[in-house]
Amino acid sequence: MMTQSLSVVQSHSFKKAVKKLHKNQKADLDAAVHTLMDNPNLGIQKVGDLSSVRIYKFKMLKQLTLLAYQIDDGQLVLTLLMIGTHENFYRDVKLIL
Repeated sequence: MMTQSLSVVQSHSFKKAVKKLHKNQKADLDAAVHTLMDNPNLGIQKVGDLSSVRIYKFKMLKQLTLLAYQIDDGQLVLTLLMIGTHENFYRDVKLIL
């Protein structure tokens, strides 16, 4: 666990995705973000083109959802890149990097 709290920065694509969510979906996402703020290393570090990205998998209304994020240790910033289901997810993450 980290003793300092992380600030959270939302990418434009993340904000757009969140706007489309229903209230109960946002509650699940909010819980996932708080989990990552408590332990940002929970997500799986990707390799290759996505080596700067971590992926955290969680359930949103019983559907597996992927959350792409980056950690800037120098500033303790958790940058939320994108949320979505598995279909085309990694392709879309590459497009925003």
